[in-house]
Amino acid sequence: MFGNLQLQQIEDVLKNQFVGRIGCSLDGETYIVPISYAYDGNHIYCHTKEGKKTAIMRKNPKVCFQVDEMKTMANWRSVIVQGEFEELKEKEERTNGMQILLNRYLPAISSVTTHISEHWPFLPEDVNHIEGVVFRIQIKEKTGRYENNMHSPNLPG
Repeated sequence: MFGNLQLQQIEDVLKNQFVGRIGCSLDGETYIVPISYAYDGNHIYCHTKEGKKTAIMRKNPKVCFQVDEMKTMANWRSVIVQGEFEELKEKEERTNGMQILLNRYLPAISSVTTHISEHWPFLPEDVNHIEGVVFRIQIKEKTGRYENNMHSPNLPG
């Protein structure tokens, strides 16, 4: 079966995953990269280093964010978010964004880029001492699709 996800299913995918892909574009060039994230029910929060994606998003804040939940090639859910990049520069907003990222569940074996701080899981007293860009995506639209087939088709041979 193939179809559209209901709102609660979209929420479940966004809340239970921790790596998505962010797409941004400028001057006819589209740039898509994986990024770890946290979702608080209203915004998608991210932490990154200065680079191509931050330069693009500062000039064109319209972004697309995509998350997959893959059990098998015949059993998956995928969510696409259309939104706007908002860099969190004010101390209180940045602190809040960092706390949301730091409070997310991460698997025991995870990537260095998901750890936010080089001393993870130990953190400085003031999370604003952690370098990098903290931003959130203001969600404008969320859609999702799924496929759920219990068995692969019988193939000849």
